[in-house]
Amino acid sequence: MGDNKEWSKAEWNDITQLDTAGKHYTTKFKILYSAKGIYVLFKGDDDIISTKYDKDFSDLYNGDVFEVFFHTDPKTPIYFEYEVNQLNKELVLLIPNLNGRAYGWLPWRYEKERLVKKMVNVVGGKTEMGAKITSWTAELFFPYGLFSPLGNVPPTSGTIWNANFYRLDYDTGKARRFAWSPVEKHFHEPGRFGTIKFE
Repeated sequence: MGDNKEWSKAEWNDITQLDTAGKHYTTKFKILYSAKGIYVLFKGDDDIISTKYDKDFSDLYNGDVFEVFFHTDPKTPIYFEYEVNQLNKELVLLIPNLNGRAYGWLPWRYEKERLVKKMVNVVGGKTEMGAKITSWTAELFFPYGLFSPLGNVPPTSGTIWNANFYRLDYDTGKARRFAWSPVEKHFHEPGRFGTIKFE
């Protein structure tokens, strides 16, 4: 997991724990891109697999997840959201955010060149609900075909997207939020997303 030599070209970026309750968990990510798509690698300390969601496209955000938000064209109020949990289940959404009201739509024909490739690895325990572990990682590939018809896709050198990288953890029984670019109330604050520039 994350052992491809290309990952050595990317630096780790910290994802800050926004809620102070419970144990501090180090969380970070790397990002790369190619002519075919975007690659993201997450890594986070953890003690327990705190999710009951073992089906794709269920309410994964009510359990432990890593999340990616790509706002490829900041001039439009539509962005991409992806979630993955320790059980290797995913949620893929296109989010229209109109005047602060956000709601997700599932992808149509989510297959072949539109399918996210993912690998999840749990360290220190079994990959099952409630298992005690020490960390988990997720390696993701987002093909550009999945982003259609969003603007600025595929990116070229100099292209700027807004984005955010999140984590939710429920080991304390309540949601603890982590974010690369800090938010105030919730994750759907595109005005607070960070900027990524393709080189």
